[in-house]
Amino acid sequence: MDRRRRDTTDPALPRRAEPPQDRASEQAAWPFVGRAAELTALHAVAGEVRNGGLRVVQLDGDAGIGKTALLHHWLDGLPDFLVLRAHCHALERDFAFGTVRRLLRSLPAADPGIEHGHPLHGAADSVLRMLSLEDRPHQASGARADGAETIRSLNHLAFRLSRRRPLVLAIDDVQSIDPPSLRWLAGLVHQADAHPILLAVTTRTGERPAPEPLFNELAHPSICRTVPLEPLAPESVERLVAEVFDTRPVDPSFAATCHAATDGHPLFLRALLCDARRSGVRPDSKGRESIKTFGLHTLQREIRDRLCQGSEDTAALARGLAILGDRRPPELLAAYCGKGEAVIRCAAAELHALGLLRAGDDLCFVHPVVRDTVRAQWSPQEMGEAHARAARVLHLGGRPDEEVAAHLLAAGPVEGGWAVAVLRRAAEEAVRRGAAETAVTYLRHAVHQPITPEEQAQVLLQLATAACHYDPALAVSYAAAALEGLNDASLRTKAVGVITYSSLLSRDHRGLAVGLAGLTAELSTPAASAPSARERRLRKEALRWWLEFERPSLRSASGQPGVRFDEELTGSTPGERQLLGIRAFDALRAGKPAGEAIELVNRAGVNLPMFSLDLFPLHYCVARSLLHLDQLDRAEQFCGHLLRETRARRLDLLSASLLIYKASILWARGDIGEAAATAHAAAEGPWPNGEPPYWLSLDTIRIDALVEQGDLEMAETLAARHSSTDPADVSWEWSRFLMSLSALRTARGDLYGGLSLLRECGHHLATSGALSPAIAPWRSRAAVLQLALGRRRDAHALLEEELDLARRCEIPRALGVALLAQGAMTDGPRGLALLAEAVSTLERTPARLEHARALHAYGRALMQRDDKAGARAAVRRGLEVATACGATSLARRLQKRLHDAGGRATTRMAHPGGNLTVSEERVTALAAQGYSNKQIAQRLFVSLRTVETHLTRAYRKLHIAGRSQLVAALGNGSGSLGAQGSGGGM
Repeated sequence: MDRRRRDTTDPALPRRAEPPQDRASEQAAWPFVGRAAELTALHAVAGEVRNGGLRVVQLDGDAGIGKTALLHHWLDGLPDFLVLRAHCHALERDFAFGTVRRLLRSLPAADPGIEHGHPLHGAADSVLRMLSLEDRPHQASGARADGAETIRSLNHLAFRLSRRRPLVLAIDDVQSIDPPSLRWLAGLVHQADAHPILLAVTTRTGERPAPEPLFNELAHPSICRTVPLEPLAPESVERLVAEVFDTRPVDPSFAATCHAATDGHPLFLRALLCDARRSGVRPDSKGRESIKTFGLHTLQREIRDRLCQGSEDTAALARGLAILGDRRPPELLAAYCGKGEAVIRCAAAELHALGLLRAGDDLCFVHPVVRDTVRAQWSPQEMGEAHARAARVLHLGGRPDEEVAAHLLAAGPVEGGWAVAVLRRAAEEAVRRGAAETAVTYLRHAVHQPITPEEQAQVLLQLATAACHYDPALAVSYAAAALEGLNDASLRTKAVGVITYSSLLSRDHRGLAVGLAGLTAELSTPAASAPSARERRLRKEALRWWLEFERPSLRSASGQPGVRFDEELTGSTPGERQLLGIRAFDALRAGKPAGEAIELVNRAGVNLPMFSLDLFPLHYCVARSLLHLDQLDRAEQFCGHLLRETRARRLDLLSASLLIYKASILWARGDIGEAAATAHAAAEGPWPNGEPPYWLSLDTIRIDALVEQGDLEMAETLAARHSSTDPADVSWEWSRFLMSLSALRTARGDLYGGLSLLRECGHHLATSGALSPAIAPWRSRAAVLQLALGRRRDAHALLEEELDLARRCEIPRALGVALLAQGAMTDGPRGLALLAEAVSTLERTPARLEHARALHAYGRALMQRDDKAGARAAVRRGLEVATACGATSLARRLQKRLHDAGGRATTRMAHPGGNLTVSEERVTALAAQGYSNKQIAQRLFVSLRTVETHLTRAYRKLHIAGRSQLVAALGNGSGSLGAQGSGGGM
């Protein structure tokens, strides 16, 4: 029989000692009955994969129900598939990418054609080297790939293998999978829906791997077929009895008694039948009386009896296998047991003769129940000591640190500094591979090891650095604790950096403010005068700037002068680049010429390294500067790059935060619907406390969108959520929210309320040093309300100030908005000229919504001069732009204005896809090119639901039934639309 099959059946154990050859024959083969329906379902899934596309199948059942046997029996019958197999062990759950490594190790055996020298063999070896399979983590780490490259390489390898033959990734006991491997698989199912890949997993009923949301993605009914395994039916038990005893017919009462004694459980049933056959029982009415009630306790007692029959060496080997796990090399087991390798091999032969060890060179118990029985004989203290010994043996044997750490986690405090060093290195590897939660698990254990206070503070800092990737509040608490024990100045600055960065991603502004207030004093402490300390001083200045920008109240509370930048910066060091980015953003906020800010951004952002805590807030300043400078193409490209990078490195919190930035870019482009959808997607991100950090910014975008779409009631509902917000807690967000709230009040007819909110907005902006109208054009909005309330002088004063600032900052959007307001308030030819200039200025910018507003005002002015033809042209163009933006309220006003001018609204359906929004155009273009919904979502960094919504709307607008009609409906326009869709983001 095929050895692979023999090793994966669910064997049971006889009750008394028998000659070795009898036991070996019982291990060799076992009838496979009672699973015809399950096999039919599994073969149907395999057929779907052969036809193209990814599928997941889940075998679910209790321990010993036969999941493993069924899985491998089915896989052995798929000769046209390339099958990679792995079995997950609970002890290795914290071993990052451990399951992936076992899958890749099985490649040569799965396909003998992929031998050494074959390109695919080399590709697999390359990925294994990235995962540092046999390297010690402290050796030559500079040559290793980062998490992003590892994920890309794993995906690329899977796709290449699936092109050779349909690929099966078979994972047994997936409830014990390590989180990084689970994340890769969850990402793979979203990217490989066009590849013939089958993911086959087994799970124990009621047990799910962590994090559970990732497993839920794998087991989603849209891609996963769950096959539950139940105990064998009475007729199946009767067939099994006939096969085991080679007797037909079988007395039905005997089979019924066997079924009643075991409830049809395959593991217990096998043990019972083996025992009955060896005892000379026959399957007849007389033998029925010999069948006793059988349970797990009987099986465990039998295992203990077997072990007692063996030698002390045999018992030692059983203990070693129980603690180290299956398939360990003899030399490692010899070191753990304190025996020679020859002794271990003899003990292995004896264990096999006792029916407890599988046949073959791989030392492996016949079933997990054997391991559980051996371990159950230890007290908790003895179990901890056994794991501590295992950790030391593995460490001295040169095994990977994460493998050693898995045992250290199960042990108590271990004497000697080696344990802490191993745990810290294992944590570094876990973070590099995108497994921050695993790293925190290692480091929490390291804190409780016997170490010095200074080393404990360093471990706490490392803990904070790992935790900030998924739980910023936890990171702040660890970093604050580290600060109390750190003496090294550079490490103290790093701890402050972790706290500062975590404040970006934490929703708990009030709690953070208390902790942040004391950091300005820490950052104000003069650095040493040595040249080597200059970089640290620049870093401290950058962090202090961020604190005072994020929490303006800290500037006055600290009693220290603000951050000054009074030296030349070349951008040759990370610290200089951070300050260049800050200078660029400050120049923009102060209303200085755009060219100056752009030059600083270019110097700060050239060949920008990957995001890291040590560079924060460099990427933030570059991103915000590009947005407000109206460099939206660069901003979108930068956002897409960061999204790809952070998602590949599994920086989930930062990825979700970038969606807020993406929503801001979309709003700046005038894509109202997509901006609101992206803001909604960001609100549903993986936030630890259920809410994103910049909740106010998200709701600001959503309120603006609802006002433009005419849904004032829903906008009021969102605004009411922030009625008790303290402005001191939300810093710069508050002024932007006040502008949106003012627009809502104005739309509801409350002009005085709207004006009051704009004045408060202006006060907050002035306090923070943000004068540029590119940040917030509050003056022009306030001027319009002042004029409506009859305060012409105040209105003109505000407009003159904004127009002057707009001309000085040299940002066309800001100038166009100011010209629009000035023209709308100015009578006669002068006003018309200002409006024409506003239209011309905004037409050259990505500010489509502002352009539509300018066209509306220009058309109205032309109507007042009785130029109906000119008015119709302007208003018709404005209506097209407003419709594309999704600005429902503005479109209604433009449509009425067009009617008043004697025109008639025309549809953009005159050419294919003409009335689609930009986002709908991008989605439909990719769909017409053959991309699946999942691929479109990945390509454009949006949710699957967003893609489906856009397609549904597009089908309705194009008057088609579905995707198959897209190419014909788009006609020749599909090519140009496809070019837009490849831009890398929405």
